[in-house]
Amino acid sequence: MKRYVLSITGASGSVFGIRVLENLVGKSEVHLIISSHSFSIIRHETGLDWSGKTDAAVQSRIRAYFRSKRIFYHNERDLSAPLSSGSFLTDGMLVVPCSMKTLSGIAQGYADNLTERSADVTMKEGRPLLLAPREMPFSAIHLENMLKLARLGVRIAPPVPAFYHKPNDLDDIVDFVAGKILDSLGVRHNLFKRWGGQPA
Repeated sequence: MKRYVLSITGASGSVFGIRVLENLVGKSEVHLIISSHSFSIIRHETGLDWSGKTDAAVQSRIRAYFRSKRIFYHNERDLSAPLSSGSFLTDGMLVVPCSMKTLSGIAQGYADNLTERSADVTMKEGRPLLLAPREMPFSAIHLENMLKLARLGVRIAPPVPAFYHKPNDLDDIVDFVAGKILDSLGVRHNLFKRWGGQPA
């Protein structure tokens, strides 16, 4: 079974990370990080309340929602978590969505929290790293940070929708973006029909 690290950060767009998580847990072990600000965003945008008084309570709520014991929640402040070490083997890491603050921290090797440290470890170990920066418009600083990371082999995948698959509703648009993100890491899915009408 494959193992991935998924971090949800950012001011908006948590639904993309949730959809990616939903598809990963079907066939993989997922180590999940949620930034402290993202809990309220998730609640506001989706109605899901995953907050809890302890990390164990948060993990229990998330596992119950997805009906999976393959999800392991890690607090973003826990720099002693296994994810902080290169000896913790994974098949890659995704930050969906990725705030500009997180992207900047990763680009500079700042490693101030578990997301940034895990990304740092992923890069130094030569494993796949994907960032889905959710911001618009991008400033020159944002673009320079993305270019720096792209040149290091990091996949930059902004959640940009397409319409050739003729989406019927918002779920179809979210599925397309999540599917393209999963494509970038070689994860099979059936979230949307590809160009020419073939299922993913």
